[in-house]
Amino acid sequence: MTEVAIADTSPKPPHVIRQLLEKLGLTYQVRHETPGLPAAQRVQTVLLEDAVGALLVLFPQNQLLDLNRLAELTGRKLTAVKPERLNRMLAKHDLAVLPGIPALTSSPCLYDERLLEVPSLYIQSGQPGVLLELGTEVFKGLLGKASAARFGEPASKVRPNFNRPDDDRKEISQAVQAFTARRIQQRLEETIEIPPLPETAQKIIKLRVDPNATVDDITGVVETDPALAAQVVSWAASPYYAAPGKIRSVEDAIVRVLGFDLVVNLALGLALGKTLSLPKDQPQQSTPYWQQAIYTAAVIEGLTRAMPRAQRPEAGLTYLAGLLHNFGNLVLAHVFPPHFSLICRHLEVNPHLPHSYIEQHLLGISREQIGSWLMRYWDMPEELAVALRFQHDPSYSGSHATYPNLVYLAVSLLNNRGIGTGPEREIPPSLLENLGISRDKAEEALNKVLAAEVALRDLASQFGSPS
Repeated sequence: MTEVAIADTSPKPPHVIRQLLEKLGLTYQVRHETPGLPAAQRVQTVLLEDAVGALLVLFPQNQLLDLNRLAELTGRKLTAVKPERLNRMLAKHDLAVLPGIPALTSSPCLYDERLLEVPSLYIQSGQPGVLLELGTEVFKGLLGKASAARFGEPASKVRPNFNRPDDDRKEISQAVQAFTARRIQQRLEETIEIPPLPETAQKIIKLRVDPNATVDDITGVVETDPALAAQVVSWAASPYYAAPGKIRSVEDAIVRVLGFDLVVNLALGLALGKTLSLPKDQPQQSTPYWQQAIYTAAVIEGLTRAMPRAQRPEAGLTYLAGLLHNFGNLVLAHVFPPHFSLICRHLEVNPHLPHSYIEQHLLGISREQIGSWLMRYWDMPEELAVALRFQHDPSYSGSHATYPNLVYLAVSLLNNRGIGTGPEREIPPSLLENLGISRDKAEEALNKVLAAEVALRDLASQFGSPS
């Protein structure tokens, strides 16, 4: 009998890394990346730079890298290297991600000394999904002339307010007081100088709750705002909806393509989005604001249809929740302009942590708290305030739970395909069960949206770039 050679499919680090470790005489184990690995033993690697040059920084994934603390320690104002430069450096060695190996770069290295308090460490190999496990003594051999310090903030000490909405007002007020460095006695609404709800949005809200509202009513409101009217018509004419024939008017767009419900909620989302301008700054490699908003709304539209008919919430309102899910980010940029750039720089160097931890650490509140508060201040539907507030809590089961549950699921599905910011997120089976959606149906809804990626990006481009 002829023997058939079996191909070795076990994971391997890139050739250049194997050569380097062999040259250094260091022993290691190759491991698949799995969600259960302890964060305290996972080495987060980031390359920073300033006018002086680059600095490689290593710290445990259970910590948040505080750039302010690093500036005090080094006397340097460091930020993450531009993605283009990092990609060029990695490409020279045929690597896809930055390994935690100082000898690979010519840059000096700084590491958090708490890395040496665990028995073994997992570092990136340069190949996605493939880690190297080294004993701590072996890891020391990698460090060479690297400097040690304590500069990380334990993530366990940063406690974002996920489930105490009654404290939001107090915490927002405290954050504003700290920001202005003086005691503020005015009401919160006056303090943070939020613009009034646009007149167009006020009219649309009245139509949303009017059971007798007609297509003529919403057409009249949309047509009074020329920019909004143009966007509704171009939306209906988009390849995403593949409407037969030419769209000639707002009424045509509503009656033949989009429908009353979608136009009401789309128009409302766009009117609110234009109330606050897109921030001039943003984290490197982040998904543009409107692109993420439209993708999320489109995925939620599909997920809502996949739910059992008896369980389905109001489809237009779930779509609006998707469109506005990241609205708190615009509010943060508006209320805390100097701090917003600092948030962006910290998001760049802490890709292993959700944005809530960075915002809580720097401001004492999150975008979800302030976005939800603003929905209530503007008398928006309570379902929206709940959707924004609890969108990162997959176990939320309070009033209107379906709305934040759908946002969590949509954002997670997109995030796990590289659309959005922050680490990949687990989708608990209980969340899918509560929504009555199978994992296959959820992935199917996502795939339909990704298949229309070009058309959706075209729609997103109509709302301006984030720069």
